[in-house]
Amino acid sequence: MSDNSSSSEPVETPQLRLLRRMVMLLTAVMIGGVILTFGLIVIRLSDRTPTLPEDVELPDGARAQAVTIGPNWYAVVTADERILIFDKATGRLRQEIRLNAAP
Repeated sequence: MSDNSSSSEPVETPQLRLLRRMVMLLTAVMIGGVILTFGLIVIRLSDRTPTLPEDVELPDGARAQAVTIGPNWYAVVTADERILIFDKATGRLRQEIRLNAAP
């Protein structure tokens, strides 16, 4: 019996070699892009501290949990279950709403 497996294998041309390398490079770039995108999303979502406008000063002991910005007001939900509404132009407290605890 003779071994004909070596003669039946196709010869790799320079164009085929270039195509294979380009596909491998594209695969590596796509994997890197997915990893980078995932990393940026994780970094962006890990910072959960609400950002208050500079002209808003919370009362003593209040700590912001959420901030909502309206057309001419800011609403700040505090850790002690209050909603503080500030005037956007002056930064002064316009209204304070105390939330009731669940029964």
